[in-house]
Amino acid sequence: MTIFKEKLDEEYLTTAEAKELLADVEQERALDEDREMPYEVARAIDHVNRFATLDVEESRDLVEQLLELEKVDEPTAYKIADVLPQDRDELRAVYAQERYTLSGEELDDILNVVAKYV
Repeated sequence: MTIFKEKLDEEYLTTAEAKELLADVEQERALDEDREMPYEVARAIDHVNRFATLDVEESRDLVEQLLELEKVDEPTAYKIADVLPQDRDELRAVYAQERYTLSGEELDDILNVVAKYV
């Protein structure tokens, strides 16, 4: 007999948003001396502190602007906001698993939006 967990909800977050949420968790854990920080949580906090370059508002604005473009869906917009690709090759890597390829003009449109935030 196999027990499956049901997915109740799903929400995409940028690294900056995750950093904000994990900062709250870290502060909560620091106040309670009896609770030890699990290894996974400590690694997640270290990761977001190292790689979150934008603040929360900037990352949300970037995602909103990316979603206005035709070839950018929600998961891809969040991935682009986290990676902040600087050139076409980096952006193509984000789209590597998609079943379609973007034209040079479409790639440049996305890179122009990203350039506003870098």
